[in-house]
Amino acid sequence: MLTGEQIRAARALARLEQTDLAERAELSLATIKRLERIKGPIGANTATEAAIRKALSGAGVILIDENGEGPGVRLRKSQG
Repeated sequence: MLTGEQIRAARALARLEQTDLAERAELSLATIKRLERIKGPIGANTATEAAIRKALSGAGVILIDENGEGPGVRLRKSQG
C-alpha cells in the first residue's frame, strides 16, 4: 500500500515537482497535494494509486513495500 510519505520521498529522489508528478500521473495537482499530506496509507482508489506508481516508476523510482522495517523508496540503478 502506498503512503503519503513514500510519494513525497519518491518525488524528491526523482527531483520532480508536484506539478510534474500530477502531469505524469494524469491527476490534478490538488490530488497530489492532498495525498502527500496523508500520514500512512493514502487510501486512494486503485486507478489513482496505479497512476502514481506508474509515473514514479517511469521517473526511475522503486517503491519498497512494507517489509517489517516500513515502506520506502529508492532510485533504480542507472543504465550507463
